[in-house]
Amino acid sequence: MDDASLNLSKYRLEKAEVELSISKILFEKGFYAKSLNSSYYAMFHSVRALLALDKLDSKKHSGILNYFNNIYIRTNKISSEYFKFISSAFNIRLQSDYNDFFIASRKEAENQINNAEKFLEKIKEYLSKQTRNS
Repeated sequence: MDDASLNLSKYRLEKAEVELSISKILFEKGFYAKSLNSSYYAMFHSVRALLALDKLDSKKHSGILNYFNNIYIRTNKISSEYFKFISSAFNIRLQSDYNDFFIASRKEAENQINNAEKFLEKIKEYLSKQTRNS
Protein backbone atom coordinates (compact mmCIF):
# COMPACT_ATOMS: atom_id res chain seq x y z
CA MET A 1 0.00 0.00 0.00
CA ASP A 2 1.60 3.27 -1.09
CA ASP A 3 1.68 6.50 0.90
CA ALA A 4 -0.51 8.42 -1.55
CA SER A 5 -3.34 5.90 -1.27
CA LEU A 6 -3.01 5.80 2.50
CA ASN A 7 -3.06 9.60 2.78
CA LEU A 8 -6.09 9.86 0.51
CA SER A 9 -7.88 7.21 2.56
CA LYS A 10 -7.15 9.11 5.79
CA TYR A 11 -8.32 12.37 4.24
CA ARG A 12 -11.60 10.82 3.10
CA LEU A 13 -12.12 9.27 6.52
CA GLU A 14 -11.65 12.69 8.10
CA LYS A 15 -14.28 14.08 5.70
CA ALA A 16 -16.61 11.31 6.85
CA GLU A 17 -16.06 12.21 10.50
CA VAL A 18 -16.72 15.89 9.77
CA GLU A 19 -19.98 15.01 8.00
CA LEU A 20 -21.07 12.94 10.99
CA SER A 21 -20.35 15.86 13.32
CA ILE A 22 -22.28 18.21 11.04
CA SER A 23 -25.18 15.75 10.99
CA LYS A 24 -25.35 15.79 14.78
CA ILE A 25 -25.27 19.60 14.91
CA LEU A 26 -28.03 19.86 12.31
CA PHE A 27 -30.06 17.28 14.22
CA GLU A 28 -29.78 19.26 17.45
CA LYS A 29 -30.95 22.40 15.61
CA GLY A 30 -33.99 20.52 14.24
CA PHE A 31 -32.81 20.46 10.62
CA TYR A 32 -33.65 16.78 10.18
CA ALA A 33 -33.56 16.60 6.37
CA LYS A 34 -30.11 18.19 6.27
CA SER A 35 -29.00 15.92 9.11
CA LEU A 36 -30.08 12.90 7.05
CA ASN A 37 -28.07 14.24 4.13
CA SER A 38 -24.91 14.66 6.20
CA SER A 39 -25.32 11.21 7.75
CA TYR A 40 -25.39 9.75 4.25
CA TYR A 41 -22.26 11.66 3.29
CA ALA A 42 -20.48 10.38 6.39
CA MET A 43 -21.08 6.84 5.12
CA PHE A 44 -20.32 7.76 1.51
CA HIS A 45 -16.94 9.32 2.29
CA SER A 46 -15.98 6.40 4.51
CA VAL A 47 -16.64 4.03 1.58
CA ARG A 48 -14.48 6.29 -0.57
CA ALA A 49 -11.75 5.89 2.08
CA LEU A 50 -11.87 2.15 1.37
CA LEU A 51 -11.77 2.75 -2.36
CA ALA A 52 -8.67 4.92 -2.01
CA LEU A 53 -6.76 1.85 -0.87
CA ASP A 54 -8.09 0.00 -3.92
CA LYS A 55 -7.03 2.95 -6.11
CA LEU A 56 -10.55 3.34 -7.40
CA ASP A 57 -13.12 6.12 -7.45
CA SER A 58 -16.22 7.05 -9.38
CA LYS A 59 -18.00 10.29 -10.17
CA LYS A 60 -21.32 8.56 -9.50
CA HIS A 61 -22.64 7.60 -6.11
CA SER A 62 -24.19 4.47 -7.62
CA GLY A 63 -20.76 3.42 -8.90
CA ILE A 64 -19.25 3.77 -5.44
CA LEU A 65 -22.10 1.84 -3.83
CA ASN A 66 -21.97 -0.92 -6.45
CA TYR A 67 -18.25 -1.36 -6.00
CA PHE A 68 -18.65 -1.45 -2.22
CA ASN A 69 -21.37 -4.07 -2.55
CA ASN A 70 -19.47 -6.24 -5.02
CA ILE A 71 -16.02 -6.10 -3.42
CA TYR A 72 -16.77 -5.82 0.29
CA ILE A 73 -20.30 -7.06 0.97
CA ARG A 74 -20.71 -9.97 -1.46
CA THR A 75 -17.28 -11.30 -0.49
CA ASN A 76 -18.22 -11.10 3.22
CA LYS A 77 -15.37 -8.75 4.05
CA ILE A 78 -18.04 -6.52 5.59
CA SER A 79 -21.49 -7.62 6.79
CA SER A 80 -24.47 -6.97 4.51
CA GLU A 81 -26.06 -4.96 7.33
CA TYR A 82 -23.71 -2.11 6.40
CA PHE A 83 -24.81 -2.09 2.79
CA LYS A 84 -28.39 -1.80 4.02
CA PHE A 85 -27.37 1.24 6.07
CA ILE A 86 -25.80 3.08 3.17
CA SER A 87 -28.43 2.01 0.61
CA SER A 88 -31.21 3.27 2.82
CA ALA A 89 -29.33 6.50 3.51
CA PHE A 90 -28.74 6.99 -0.22
CA ASN A 91 -32.44 6.57 -1.01
CA ILE A 92 -33.44 8.95 1.76
CA ARG A 93 -30.90 11.50 0.53
CA LEU A 94 -32.39 11.31 -2.95
CA GLN A 95 -35.88 11.87 -1.57
CA SER A 96 -34.70 14.70 0.63
CA ASP A 97 -32.82 16.44 -2.18
CA TYR A 98 -35.31 15.97 -5.01
CA ASN A 99 -38.83 15.55 -3.59
CA ASP A 100 -40.45 18.92 -3.04
CA PHE A 101 -42.57 17.81 -0.11
CA PHE A 102 -40.20 15.46 1.68
CA ILE A 103 -40.50 15.84 5.44
CA ALA A 104 -37.85 14.23 7.60
CA SER A 105 -38.78 13.10 11.08
CA ARG A 106 -36.69 13.43 14.20
CA LYS A 107 -36.80 9.64 14.67
CA GLU A 108 -35.62 9.01 11.11
CA ALA A 109 -32.73 11.47 11.46
CA GLU A 110 -31.74 10.00 14.82
CA ASN A 111 -31.78 6.48 13.39
CA GLN A 112 -29.66 7.60 10.45
CA ILE A 113 -27.08 9.17 12.77
CA ASN A 114 -26.87 5.92 14.75
CA ASN A 115 -26.42 3.93 11.54
CA ALA A 116 -23.75 6.35 10.30
CA GLU A 117 -21.86 6.01 13.59
CA LYS A 118 -21.92 2.20 13.33
CA PHE A 119 -20.96 2.37 9.67
CA LEU A 120 -18.03 4.69 10.27
CA GLU A 121 -16.76 2.58 13.15
CA LYS A 122 -16.91 -0.56 11.00
CA ILE A 123 -15.02 1.08 8.16
CA LYS A 124 -12.37 2.45 10.55
CA GLU A 125 -11.98 -1.01 12.07
CA TYR A 126 -11.63 -2.59 8.63
CA LEU A 127 -9.13 0.04 7.46
CA SER A 128 -7.09 -0.35 10.63
CA LYS A 129 -6.75 -4.10 10.03
CA GLN A 130 -5.83 -3.57 6.39
CA THR A 131 -3.18 -0.97 7.08
CA ARG A 132 -1.67 -3.06 9.89
CA ASN A 133 -1.42 -6.08 7.64
CA SER A 134 0.31 -4.29 4.77
